Amino acid sequence: MLRQTIRHALMATVLTALVVIPIFGLHLERAGVRTIIQPQWSFVLWACALVFVAQLLRPWLARLLPRLPVPSLPSVSGPQRNVLVLVALMVAVSWPFFAGRNAVDIATLAMIYVMLGLGLNIVVGFAGLLDLGFVGFYAVGAYTYGLLFHWLGWSFWEALPLAGAFAALFGFVLGFPVLRLRGDYLAIVTLGFGEIIRLLLVNLTSWTGGPDGISGIPKPSVLGMEMARNPSVEGGTTFHQMLGLEFNSLHMVIFLYLMALTLAVLTLWISSRLIRMPIGRAWEALREDEIACRSLGLNPMKIKLSAFTLGAMFAGFGGAFFAARQGIVNPESFTFIESALILAIVVLGGMGSQLGVIIAAILITVLPELAREFSEYRMLIFGLVMILMMVWRPQGLLPMKRQHVEVPQ
Repeated sequence: MLRQTIRHALMATVLTALVVIPIFGLHLERAGVRTIIQPQWSFVLWACALVFVAQLLRPWLARLLPRLPVPSLPSVSGPQRNVLVLVALMVAVSWPFFAGRNAVDIATLAMIYVMLGLGLNIVVGFAGLLDLGFVGFYAVGAYTYGLLFHWLGWSFWEALPLAGAFAALFGFVLGFPVLRLRGDYLAIVTLGFGEIIRLLLVNLTSWTGGPDGISGIPKPSVLGMEMARNPSVEGGTTFHQMLGLEFNSLHMVIFLYLMALTLAVLTLWISSRLIRMPIGRAWEALREDEIACRSLGLNPMKIKLSAFTLGAMFAGFGGAFFAARQGIVNPESFTFIESALILAIVVLGGMGSQLGVIIAAILITVLPELAREFSEYRMLIFGLVMILMMVWRPQGLLPMKRQHVEVPQ
């Protein structure tokens, strides 16, 4: 047993060295007109030693640190739940009026990821379909608004419904090739779909602007009035002029946050209603056992198409809002790492758990901003956290509470 443990520890150490040495051990430095390789072995040695010791102690750690127990949330009745939801909404709505500009901007980004996480939760958490190309629908929504503004001059509110509709259409089209696939094969097809969308955006230069993307996308208006210092149209009225207020750029930041919060709340409300409807029960049946689902008279084709379509629609809305917030869209904003990040939110929060997805989206967005000094090692730390979660907490932070009935013996 000890010999096998030492062998596994040595193999893990060698693999760690092969991964760490090219990234952290060899640094390129300029020496006049030449570029030289300057070895830095301290970090490599520490990483290898840590992996070796962790592998040696793994059998004992497995006994001392069993899987963390699933926390049981206190059950609340309907009126109590409504009161808690109302209090949470009041705090969320009033918070940006007391927080700083940077904090509100980060919270707006967190609400976008909440929207995306809830949309992917329909596909992965409820229907059990592994989707690695979810960022493709996000890109479709963003570019729909960008293209409609660039070519037709449409405003945000005019383009928002079409952004969701076009993303839903792409989700419906993607559903057909994956009807007979599951597991790893499904993940590969969806991953390819996301990359195809990004490469099309790069190469359709005459339409999408290619790698440069589309810039100058306007922010959303309020009742047709711009939240700007001066109106873009002669004789127009801005929002602060109508209210008789002095212009402040913070007003737009707060408005974008409140709008993102509204979209996130609508996404949560719609998805909560859907999982209580027959379509939601069909998603759960498909996730648990497709063969049993088919034997119950349900059509897996329609169930998969509905999950992909609805999840993509929410991603399209989030993409349109992202384009309005940034003012520019380009293909580099929709790489595979974004799909992996959204999937990590669903897995970290607990697949099928809406509250867990919301908490995970906020944590993954806010924590890196609080520890900017470790930004260089952000993905390394993120990967270690996900590995630890899979070992000791595979069900997620707040796993979905499933209704069950116990038959007395």
